[in-house]
Amino acid sequence: MSGRAATPQPGDGTPIPSPPAPAGRGLDPLTARRRFATVSFLFWLPIGMSIATGVLLFTDRGMGLAAIAGFFAVHSLTAAAMELPTGGLSDVIGRRTVLATAGLLNCTAFTLFGLAGAAWAITLGMALMGCARALSSGPAEAWYVDTVHAHAGPGADIRTGLARGSSATSAALALGTLLGGAVPWLLGLGTGVGEWPADATGGLVIPLSVPALLGALVEIVFVLYVLSALPEPPRPPATLRGVVGGVPAAIGAGLRLGARDALIRRILLTASAAGAALAAVELLTPGRAAALTGAAESGALLFAGLACAGFLCSAIGSQLAPLAARSTRSSERAVLAGGGVVALGLTLLGVTTGATSPLATAAAVTGYGLVYLGLGIAGPNTNDLLHRRVDASGRATALSVQSLALQLVAAGAGLTAGALPLGPLPWLLAAAVVLAVALLWARRDDGRPQGDLAPALSVPAGSASER
Repeated sequence: MSGRAATPQPGDGTPIPSPPAPAGRGLDPLTARRRFATVSFLFWLPIGMSIATGVLLFTDRGMGLAAIAGFFAVHSLTAAAMELPTGGLSDVIGRRTVLATAGLLNCTAFTLFGLAGAAWAITLGMALMGCARALSSGPAEAWYVDTVHAHAGPGADIRTGLARGSSATSAALALGTLLGGAVPWLLGLGTGVGEWPADATGGLVIPLSVPALLGALVEIVFVLYVLSALPEPPRPPATLRGVVGGVPAAIGAGLRLGARDALIRRILLTASAAGAALAAVELLTPGRAAALTGAAESGALLFAGLACAGFLCSAIGSQLAPLAARSTRSSERAVLAGGGVVALGLTLLGVTTGATSPLATAAAVTGYGLVYLGLGIAGPNTNDLLHRRVDASGRATALSVQSLALQLVAAGAGLTAGALPLGPLPWLLAAAVVLAVALLWARRDDGRPQGDLAPALSVPAGSASER
């Protein structure tokens, strides 16, 4: 999910990109790659731990599917509302501070999920998670790209590092989901072990809520690592006037980014399609797993195993992303291929809804894996295009624009899927959206060789990047 525009000329009112940083400064690219992967792993591990039990935990707290869809919509809409302001904030005050704040907000949210059963507390937790998602959507990746460019110059390879970061994210989600599903099941095996937390806390902590509390502890580790392992070049001290003045400038640059460039619009549509696919998968699959096993705890374990396999498929897809670009001779065609794989997976999930035969079950599991494999292939290639279009002064803002598109569509798609009758329709609608967007990548762009991309977003001198 990326961007592009005509090369700016002095005096025409178009922001001029900052000159490339001299090579040879800061961490070497290999060290930066490892730290970027570690940060990605630590941030997403607790989120993975809550995935297997989230829907089932809320159901156990007495919430219906429509209410749960509303909770997820609160998360997505909060993230969408905060995306551009927080992306600009990262470009103003630095990546590390914003990432640490995201970890603290997630820690608070997971604590609420683990201890509170009221709808208002779950809603508040979802809003905090939405803020954390917005804060985290660009700074780590922007830090990595900035660090590599500072050491090796703007022509350095970043696609491999982006793929490693995406693989680390998928691995964290896979491991976290497996742990999140296994813990409640293991607590239920021992006589009296599963009841002990509820008895000791007056029913606040139940086996399904333990993964969320463990996730809060992991978030503390994440914050400490971010503060110690992500060095940044010195920035001018951030003042209230600088933040208030610089962030709106970055927001304006981000909005112009999506309005003036055809490739960027395609990338934002691709992010939107990914949001529709993920909303359908995350909302509808846990219920299918619980219905198949007949109990919430065993359903959580089954979904955990399935989600773990899906995230591993995403990790494999991310590792294959550079190969896909080389095989198809461009990142653009690799995104097209990835979108086709996602659409096929959603179709298989749709046509097997309600069927319990071994063949139908195998087809559904295959479809689930294909959704994540396709997303894994498409992600690093779209972001490779994005980083070739923007410079350091607006990189986090551009990533936030991309995440904004995903979150807005995910909120709408989740509400739609929750309102539709259970069956193949929600899956097939998501598949149609993904396929339609993927086909947009079948045509070439403005006659230039694919991959010949000039910077498209730069915050004007004296605004966000310099305050």
